[in-house]
Amino acid sequence: MSRIEIHELAKQWGPVVAVDQVSFTVTEGSLTVLLGPSGCGKSTILRLIAGLEKVSSGSIAIGESEVTHLDPAKRGVSMVFQSYALFPHLNVRENILFGLKVRGVSPSDRRARLEESARMVGLEELLNRKPAQLSGGQRQRVALARSIVSRRRVCLMDEPLSNLDAKLRAEMRDEIRSLQQKLGLTMVYVTHDQVEAMTMADQVVLLKKGRVEQTGRPHDLYERPRTTFAAQFMGSPPMNLLQLDLIEARSALAAAWGGTLPTGGLTGGYIGVRPEHVLVGDVGLPVRVSATDYLGAETVLRMAHGEQTLFGKIGGHRRYAPGEQLHVCWSAEAVHRFGADGLRIEDPKRVSS
Repeated sequence: MSRIEIHELAKQWGPVVAVDQVSFTVTEGSLTVLLGPSGCGKSTILRLIAGLEKVSSGSIAIGESEVTHLDPAKRGVSMVFQSYALFPHLNVRENILFGLKVRGVSPSDRRARLEESARMVGLEELLNRKPAQLSGGQRQRVALARSIVSRRRVCLMDEPLSNLDAKLRAEMRDEIRSLQQKLGLTMVYVTHDQVEAMTMADQVVLLKKGRVEQTGRPHDLYERPRTTFAAQFMGSPPMNLLQLDLIEARSALAAAWGGTLPTGGLTGGYIGVRPEHVLVGDVGLPVRVSATDYLGAETVLRMAHGEQTLFGKIGGHRRYAPGEQLHVCWSAEAVHRFGADGLRIEDPKRVSS
């Protein structure tokens, strides 16, 4: 079995707490993404799972075994690093097979594994080249092939696509996800890119300052963010968050909300609306256009209401001049409520539906 269980994991360097009581489970054969900004502890968690860092407290279990203090070589995991970690003096073939030689795998088995992995990642014609003769995408494929030949059921990936251009990243996302599913790997994948998380993950663990902010399926984090941090981290442009105490024009807010505010009114906290749910019309909250970004299939509007910024996504090419005055509105179903503490306020109607 290759199920991973992390329980109250912590890592400190002196007074610095890098990982703070983190718990989550990775189901066997699934892909979990550790997502968050730089410095949130995601790479440290990966290194703790691999055994490359010592745990301060908490436990790590892989399959039926606790591996918290086990030697890295005995944990049954493979790892793909951000820097590829290829030996420059060895060719592709030798780089892929290096680990198998160290482990004493027989020459015939090595050859069979090499052929299989090279075919999977499209390296059959490049086996005699050195890393310096390869493109970034090809080097990444060598790192993937090295992981595949190890036949470890658990694969750890630390921002493996961050050195690639946008087009190649998209291609490699598809390749990695396809290989993970084909081989039935249990994978933990670290990234700061929410697009990678949304397109690849079975489960996302969103981290902030060493703690878990929210765990769930990608669409759960997008459609029902638990905190204002989760609301704004998932999505591009981010969710609009309007501080209610800074909106004095309650009648305009009501018009933006569809004509009436919720029973009991609104005081304190925030309302959130995704940019794709913002509509430009003749009534609603008055805004001033700050900038427009034409992206082909859509136009992103950057607007301001007082000192607060809003984004809107509008289909096609729309021309709005900076400084132009508009009104925006949205449906009541599109609104997310958050308290002054940044935590989600559940709508009973939504919860029961």
